[in-house]
Order: sequence, then C-alpha cells, then structure tokens
Amino acid sequence: MITNVLNVLDALEIAAEPNRRRLLHLLAGNERAVSDLSAHFEVSRSAISQHLLLLEKAGLVTARKEGRNRFYRLNPLGMGRLRELVSQFWTNELDLLASDAAAMAEQRGTPQQHPNNQQLQDKDAHEFRQNDPPAGHS
Repeated sequence: MITNVLNVLDALEIAAEPNRRRLLHLLAGNERAVSDLSAHFEVSRSAISQHLLLLEKAGLVTARKEGRNRFYRLNPLGMGRLRELVSQFWTNELDLLASDAAAMAEQRGTPQQHPNNQQLQDKDAHEFRQNDPPAGHS
C-alpha cells in the first residue's frame, strides 16, 4: 500500500517540473513524436527524451515506437489518478485555507468572497482549453 502512495506522490512531483508540465500540455491534444515535442523547447532533444521517460515511468504518458521514431501520448489512467490526487488536495487543504482567510477577513470587517471548488475547476478547464494550440498547429 505504501508503494502505491509513493508512486502517486512521485507522479505529482514529476508532473510539477515546468518542462514536464509543458510536455503534458503539448500532449493533451494528440500523440506527438519526440522531434515535434523537442521543437518547443530550448533544451536538447536528449533532455526532452529523459523528461518523457520519467513521465512514462510515472504512468502519465505512454510511448510507441514506429521505425526510428518514438511517439508519446497521455495515459488517461495515469492522468486520471493525478487529477484525483490534485482534487483531493484542493478539496481538503485549500478549501480550509480559503475558509480561514475568509474568517480572518470577516473579523477585520471586510468579508471577502472566494469561488468554490467547482467554479475554480471550471475556470481552470476553460483556461486550459484556451491555451491548447488549434488542431494541426504546434
């Protein structure tokens, strides 16, 4: 059981690194070759391959080989687990923080409104879709 928890936490840590987060965003639309992905970064193709290998080991992406090319895509199961973890964290910890901040503001006589969890998730999903490149464009 501890191994499973550590794997999920490792996936969160792995996905948090900025280059790997960008790779996940680029893969959100469709499968891509390493050469296509590496064109979006200033680091070497080898470095991108290493990032992709970590994402694959964490279960966040899958790879297939076609000739000399490797193609990557998001792993829906792994991404689902990552989303669940983030959702649990948000629901349990950040809602408490937001409530505490609202209570402190109210004590000062300046009640503040904060969006609920669903409103924030809807906003994040909308922003994520807006940041996706149009199909066929990279």
